[in-house]
Formats: sequence, structure tokens, C-alpha cells
Amino acid sequence: MARIAGIDLPKNKRGVIGLTYIFGIGRSMSKEILKANSIDENIKVQDWDDDQIGLIRTTINEIKVEGALRSEVQLNIKRLMDIGCYRGVRHRSGLPLRGQRTKNNSRTRKGRRKTVANKKKATK
Repeated sequence: MARIAGIDLPKNKRGVIGLTYIFGIGRSMSKEILKANSIDENIKVQDWDDDQIGLIRTTINEIKVEGALRSEVQLNIKRLMDIGCYRGVRHRSGLPLRGQRTKNNSRTRKGRRKTVANKKKATK
């Protein structure tokens, strides 16, 4: 099993897909990494030899991934909340940031529905 950037890559996946398990590396970035190291993207992770893993590891060390990238993203969100801009306020209140409607959808951001009971009518 290949361990790169603190992540165990799944050995039965193709190389392109296996690298996407690392936070900060998508399909296009994984293709670039494999192309730069002249490794076929259709070879499975279990078929990589130690030299290929070493080349990939050195290439990925130049890119900001995993912990460093996660902390940078969190700092960016915190900065938005501190300056009180619109996106920061939406982050703080747990609502969608990019202009989506919230009347019917956006349940992933808002959470489960909280049912509010109606007021009962007063009796005469």
C-alpha cells in the first residue's frame, strides 16, 4: 500500500483515481503529477514500484496539500468572518454563501427541519 502525504492510497484503484484521495489533489492535478513523472495513469497503485512512489512523493511535496491546505482554507473563512463581510456573515449563520435560494432547499447547510407549531386560537 502506497502512503503519500500521510494518506494510504487504495491499492486496487488506478493511479489517477488513487491520488485524488489526497486532500487538494483532483483529477486534473493527479494527471499532471503522473505525466510529469512519466507514469501511465492507467496503472494501478499496487503496481507502482518504489522509484515511482518516490517521484510522486517529491512532486506532491512541492504542492500545498492535506493539513497545510486545510488550515489555509480555515484561516480564509475565519478572516471573512472577522471582517464581517457578506460571505463571512453567511458562514457564521450556517447559510449558503453563493446566492442560492433558501426558502425550499439548502438543507445541507441549514440542517434538519425545525418544526415551529402554530399559535392556538383563543377561546371566547
